[in-house]
Amino acid sequence: MREEAVRYLRCPHCSDTMTMTGGTLRCPLGHSFDRAKQGYVNLLRGDVRFSADTAGMVADRAAFLAAGHYAPIAESLAALARGTAPAPVSGDPGCVVDIGGGTGYYHARVVSEFPDREGVLLDISKFATRRAARAHPRISAIVADAWDGLPFGDGAASVVLNVFAPRNPVELRRILRPDGVLLVVTPRPDHLRELVDALGLMRVDEQKDERLAERFAGHFTEVAGERLHHTMALDHQALTQLVGMGPNAWHQDGGRLAERVSLLPDPCDVTLSVTLTAYRPMV
Repeated sequence: MREEAVRYLRCPHCSDTMTMTGGTLRCPLGHSFDRAKQGYVNLLRGDVRFSADTAGMVADRAAFLAAGHYAPIAESLAALARGTAPAPVSGDPGCVVDIGGGTGYYHARVVSEFPDREGVLLDISKFATRRAARAHPRISAIVADAWDGLPFGDGAASVVLNVFAPRNPVELRRILRPDGVLLVVTPRPDHLRELVDALGLMRVDEQKDERLAERFAGHFTEVAGERLHHTMALDHQALTQLVGMGPNAWHQDGGRLAERVSLLPDPCDVTLSVTLTAYRPMV
């Protein structure tokens, strides 16, 4: 956790401002949160609604992303951020927030585009935030629940990222500056289509884009977007990591997965298909 990022945070218990002394965050009412030796700070305030990614899931994600298979998403996201983020102004430029940011792979790429801004990543998994805290020199990582009240001040962020992650439109709108931008990445119905039946993966909702638009109605206005379609050549190790790094991991048996993967070509052509959308908060 960087001292420069603390000004954007709020106490998860009382919503007051916080300061950091000797690696501990404190609010005026005495709530305190220690920085872990791995660099992240845990701001969870109660029970969470969903299971956090395990150490194994995070390791699979880190290895898969490091191999560059999802690099087209990161590059497109950075380009969209450059084209839609508010221009620098005098005073505080606002931070770059990543909600459900995992290991910080996408966040690091976008933060590098804005040398004047702090990055703050939120994830429910301590295993993910341990890695995120080292993803970029200007990223601070916190453990928090994306479905709960977000521990940021009103209008703290100039850019918010949401890549394959939960989204609470009311809170996302609250933490964005009026001229800020929310960048959302969602899978399309044909994403990983070659693996759905072969490996027993969950299917993407055919109406996902429409449902997202409905949820954001009254909170955000779409200002830009693109559909990214790419073919990945994945060997059997990458296929196993791909399944193990996301929600499909909760529904798979390791032995059965290995059998299914062994029946696929090596390498196997797999479709990457996502929608990237930029939104402005409604005022």
